[in-house]
Amino acid sequence: MVSAHSSSPPVVAGWREWVRLPGLGVGPVKAKLDTGARTSALHAFDLTTVERDGADWVRFSVHPWQRSADDAVYVECPVHDRRTVRSSTGHTQERFVVLTELELLGRTITTEVTLTRRDEMGFRMLVGREALRQGFLVDSGRSYVGGRPPRRVRRKNRGRADGPA
Repeated sequence: MVSAHSSSPPVVAGWREWVRLPGLGVGPVKAKLDTGARTSALHAFDLTTVERDGADWVRFSVHPWQRSADDAVYVECPVHDRRTVRSSTGHTQERFVVLTELELLGRTITTEVTLTRRDEMGFRMLVGREALRQGFLVDSGRSYVGGRPPRRVRRKNRGRADGPA
């Protein structure tokens, strides 16, 4: 894990990258790296809370593909916080916040992620400044610096049937 004060040089990332959330069992997911957003956000469905050992947990599903419910991942994890977030359109919404690992360009960091419906958004995940300040620089002129997953994964993300890899 890399901390915000690591002596490692920052990794240069493109404005969009494929990421994984290994602690939630999610990935690969196409993400927009957004220096204008403070907190990261993940497209989550069917959010419900449960109490476990006196603590609040959230149960939700993640649809990793842009135009499909295929391969949905069902997640249960502790609620780290609840926060009012203002979207880019100016609307405010109370969201659950979870603390999880984010794998980007071969580096794994721990960061806060808010859970929200992102149906109308072009990306299932937004990676915000709090995550990026842990060792990443964003080059707005580049995309997919970390490479792309196999063609069949990219086709699924675009809502197309499995094709040759």
